[in-house]
Amino acid sequence: LVKLNSTYVEGLKPYINPKTKRIHSFFHQTITATGRISSTEPNLQNIPTRFELGKRVRKVFKPENGKIYVDADYSQIELRVLAHISKDEHMIQAFKNNEDIHKQAASKVFKTPIDEVTKEQRSNAKAVNFGIVYGISDFGLGEQLGISRKLAKQYIEEYLSEYAGINTFMENIIEKTKEKGYVETLFNRRRYVPELSSKNYMVRQFGKRVAMNTPIQGTAADIMKIAMINVYKRLKDENLEAKIVLQVHDEMMIETSDKEKEQVKKIIKQEMESAIKLEIPLIAEISEAKTWYDCK
Repeated sequence: LVKLNSTYVEGLKPYINPKTKRIHSFFHQTITATGRISSTEPNLQNIPTRFELGKRVRKVFKPENGKIYVDADYSQIELRVLAHISKDEHMIQAFKNNEDIHKQAASKVFKTPIDEVTKEQRSNAKAVNFGIVYGISDFGLGEQLGISRKLAKQYIEEYLSEYAGINTFMENIIEKTKEKGYVETLFNRRRYVPELSSKNYMVRQFGKRVAMNTPIQGTAADIMKIAMINVYKRLKDENLEAKIVLQVHDEMMIETSDKEKEQVKKIIKQEMESAIKLEIPLIAEISEAKTWYDCK
């Protein structure tokens, strides 16, 4: 409670602009190593979402009178990028058939028919799915799921033998990064990874994670920026009053009048889903609400 109050209640007050009665955060393009946009003074990408009490802070963010928020969120963009880059047939097939990717992973890792996958198995597989994207270790996964390191190692091995394309991609990308000294996103944005040639084992492991994660998270960040530019252009070209007011990594929020909202929804969906052509479709989920808290 003290933390919530000091950071998100008292902490946000000084940032309210006396003229506009709004908070105008700074968004930076060149701070994060992966290329994600970051926000400071205050960090609006850091408003809690995981637990209810923290999430309530979002109720204070409201559009102007007579306006609403249209919120659009990329559905599992990093896993979609991973499927495209690794060309893994199981993952590509799951996204093409609109299957639940975490359920599919659970069915493969736990050798269970897909319609018998339990909630717990799905959530464990979800941790493995995202863990793989971030180059998680058996120790890290074990901690996260509250299971033994040995069992976590088994999960990861099962996963990588089932999703052979992802396994190959990871091995290759580490080798390629070692050779070149850098790794690239799909749009050829580079990140140098000197850590891979370090004499220190821990530093090298960090370098491996960077090599695996940057093309995925970095490409997702690039896609979002392209989508933002295209949405901005369309709003301008179609003479709409609507404007982009926030970006939180995979999510974009627009403030718009009621009368423009259907047009805005159409624009944001079209532009986010067509920002790049991948092997599999990109999906943007759209919601509208009177406060940030009520979005999606």
